[in-house]
Amino acid sequence: MIKELEQYDFPYAVRVIKDSFQTVADDMGLTEENCPRYVGFVTCLERLQTAYEWGWWMYGLWQEEQIIGYVAISCEADYVYELHNLAVLPAFRHRGYGKQLLAFCVAEIKKAGGDKVIVSIIEENERLKQWYEAYGFVSVGTKKYEHLPFTSGYLELEINNGN
Repeated sequence: MIKELEQYDFPYAVRVIKDSFQTVADDMGLTEENCPRYVGFVTCLERLQTAYEWGWWMYGLWQEEQIIGYVAISCEADYVYELHNLAVLPAFRHRGYGKQLLAFCVAEIKKAGGDKVIVSIIEENERLKQWYEAYGFVSVGTKKYEHLPFTSGYLELEINNGN
């Protein structure tokens, strides 16, 4: 079941984000020394609280009484929404939960009148890039930031065409 998070759920969401993004950090060789601003290293209660105050929609995927997945949505411009930190705990991956979270987000964005979904990823993470592309996202560019040891990749999904 996917439901909107309450503030008292934030500590559990932080754990999902940290545990989920740690596997990517391990795969990509990211550490707190070479990438201190990586989401898996900086996500904390204060960051979720700030995002909540900015108006982000935050959702948890629950199995029984445990949050096993997390995602947030922000409105970035008229009709344009961004996905943040879509994550599924490693022990629950490859069971369609990520797809379920993504489909839920697209439906919520459609309900809100959005027509474009954007997401940023580590461009070198080919598996993740291909995962998004399998659901209709298209790469729209990359950017190399001096403070990051990877290239940021940007993908978009147009949802006003029946996706």
